Amino acid sequence: MGTRAWALLLVLCGTIFLEGIDVAMLAVAIPSIRSDLDLPTDTAAWVMSAYVLGYAGFTLLGGRAADLLGRRRMFLTWLTVFLAFSGLGGFATEGWTLIVARFVTGVSAAFMTPAALSLITTSYEEGEQRDKALLVFAGTAAGGFSLGLVIGGLLTQLGWRWVFFAPVLLAGALLVAATRLIPHQPHQPRPAESENAEPGNAEPEKGPGRPRRRTEGFDILGAATAAAAMLLAAYAVIRLEHGLDGWRLTAGAALAATTLLVVFVAVERRTPTPLVRLGILRTGSVVRADLGALLFVGAFFGFQFVLTLYLQELRGWSSLQTAIALVVLGCDAILAPTLTPRLVTRFGHAKVILGGFVLAVVAYGLFLPVGMDWSYAAMFPTLIIAGTAFALAYGPLTIAATDGVAESEQGLASGLLHTFTQFGSAIGISAVTAVYGLASSGASAGSDPDATLSAFRAALIVPVAMVTLGALLSSFGIGSRTKPPTAGASAVPAVPTTAAATVIAATPADAIPGASANPARQGSS
Repeated sequence: MGTRAWALLLVLCGTIFLEGIDVAMLAVAIPSIRSDLDLPTDTAAWVMSAYVLGYAGFTLLGGRAADLLGRRRMFLTWLTVFLAFSGLGGFATEGWTLIVARFVTGVSAAFMTPAALSLITTSYEEGEQRDKALLVFAGTAAGGFSLGLVIGGLLTQLGWRWVFFAPVLLAGALLVAATRLIPHQPHQPRPAESENAEPGNAEPEKGPGRPRRRTEGFDILGAATAAAAMLLAAYAVIRLEHGLDGWRLTAGAALAATTLLVVFVAVERRTPTPLVRLGILRTGSVVRADLGALLFVGAFFGFQFVLTLYLQELRGWSSLQTAIALVVLGCDAILAPTLTPRLVTRFGHAKVILGGFVLAVVAYGLFLPVGMDWSYAAMFPTLIIAGTAFALAYGPLTIAATDGVAESEQGLASGLLHTFTQFGSAIGISAVTAVYGLASSGASAGSDPDATLSAFRAALIVPVAMVTLGALLSSFGIGSRTKPPTAGASAVPAVPTTAAATVIAATPADAIPGASANPARQGSS
C-alpha cells in the first residue's frame, strides 16, 4: 500500500483504538468517579450500562445508515458527536450527566464504527491488501482495549476527568485527519438498476458522499421499531445478571423486545425501501459466523469478568495490578495481523476458526480448577492461550460474516455482526454473573471463602459451554467462501468493545448490576 493508503488506514484504526481505550479507561475509573461524585451503586452501574444500551441498541441502524446516507458522512458526523459527549462527561458534576453522556457516546460509536469498517472494505482492493487492512484493524481494536486498562489506571491517578478528556484530544486529531484523507464516495448504480437485482436493495448514493433522494423516503418506521427492539433486548440481557431478582421486569422487557422484532419484520416485508433487506439472513455463512462471534466474544468477556472478580474480590489485587495482569490477553493485537494471515493462507478460514474455538475450550477449561492461592505463573497459560485463541478465531469469523454480501450492503453486514458481538459480550457477562450469584447465594457474607471460590468455578462453566457450542457450530462450515455478488464485497470485522465487556477492567463488584461489594452476597442483589 502507498503512503496515503496507510495514512487512511491509520485514521480508521485510530477510531477503533479510540473506542477501545475509551470504554476500558472508564471501567478502571468508575471507583474514583463513584467516590468523588458520591454516586449510589445503581447510578454508578448505569454509567456503564448506558453505553451498552446506546451501542447495542443502535448498531444495526448505524450499519445500514452508513450504506444509505453515506459512509464518509456518517463517520465524520458521529466522530464529532463522540468527541463532544466524551468532553461533556469530563465536566460532569452529577450522575445523570454522566449517564446521558455515556448513552450518547454509545450511540455515536454504534454509527461511527460500522462506517469505519465499511470504509475499509470499499477503500482497499479486494484480496491480500484488504485482508491485511482488516487484520490490522482488528489487532488495533484489541490493542486499544488492552492498553486502555493500563492507561486508564495511570490517568485515574492524575484525576478521573482525564479519562474523558484524553479521548477528546485523540478524537480531535482523528477528525482533522479524516476530513482530509477519507475520499468522497463515488456514484454507484443502485442494484435495482442492474440485472437480477432484488427489490428494496437500493443503493442511495447520488454522487460523492451524497444520498440519492427517493420519493419513497427513508424507512422511518423500520428504524424506530428496530432501535426500540434492540434497546429493550439489550436492557433485558443486562438484567439477566440479577438472576431471579426482579424477573418480571426482565421478562417484560424481553417480551416487549420480541414483539417489536415481529413488528419490525412485518414492516420490512411491506416497505419498498427496507432498512434491512431480510434476504441477507438467507446467506448461510453470515448467520453462522454471526452466531459464532456471539458465542466466542461472550465466552471471552464472561471469562475475563469472572477472572477480575476472582483477583480483586477474593485475592485482594488492586485495580492497576489486575489491569496489568490482563494485558497478556492483548497478545492478539500482535498475532492477528502476523500469525493469522499465514494460517488462513495455508489452512483456510474454517480450520483456523475451529482451531481458535478449540484453543478457547482448552484455555477456559484449564482455569476450572482454580485454587485459592494460585500464582500468576499458574494463570499465565490460560491467559496466553485465550489471547491466541482470540487472534485465530476472531479475524476469520469477521471475514466469513460478510461472504457473499454485496458492497451496497457492507454497512448492513457490519451492523449485524456488531449487533451479535455486542449482545454476545453482554450475554456472557450477564450469564456468568447470574450463575455466580445463584451458586454463592448460600455463602454467608463472605465468611466462607471456599464457598465463594466454588461459586467462581461454577461461573467458569459458562464460557467453557459457550466456546464448546461455538466449536460445534464452526464445524458446520463457518469460513467456507462463496463468490461475492459484486467486486467490492468483502469482509467487515466487528469489534467487541462494549461497556459491559470492559467492566472487566477492574470495576469493583459493588459498582456492577447484580454484584455487591462482597461477592458472596451477589445472589441476593
